[in-house]
Amino acid sequence: MKQKVLHTVLATALCAGSVVMAQDADIGQRTYEQYCATCHGMDGSGGGPLTEIMTASVPDLTGLAAAHEGQFPMLDVIHIIDGRTGLRAHGGPMPVYGALFDEESHSGTEYGDVLYTRGKVLSIAYYLESIQK
Repeated sequence: MKQKVLHTVLATALCAGSVVMAQDADIGQRTYEQYCATCHGMDGSGGGPLTEIMTASVPDLTGLAAAHEGQFPMLDVIHIIDGRTGLRAHGGPMPVYGALFDEESHSGTEYGDVLYTRGKVLSIAYYLESIQK
């Protein structure tokens, strides 16, 4: 009996985790469409409407895992989105979304702002992971 209960609890926890990740990807998709699709395209392939007037090349975000031996480079993606990677002080082709999301947060607390920003960045990263070819 105890083993049956344990299996039920474990199965429920696994399913709940899948639902949470799916919700993160849904939130990430909406956030991606709002902030990223103008350059990277709705499908992430790099053909957004602003690419016609840009001088910098826009990468295809659907091939990140393939370019890294089948492993999605989650930490690298997070660092690029939030602005920790690259010489941002001198300007760059991509906005620093970590700073933008910090400004959006209206929690009134230091930790609330950090959690809001990290949540937005992570949800975009989960979405990008879900669209890999």
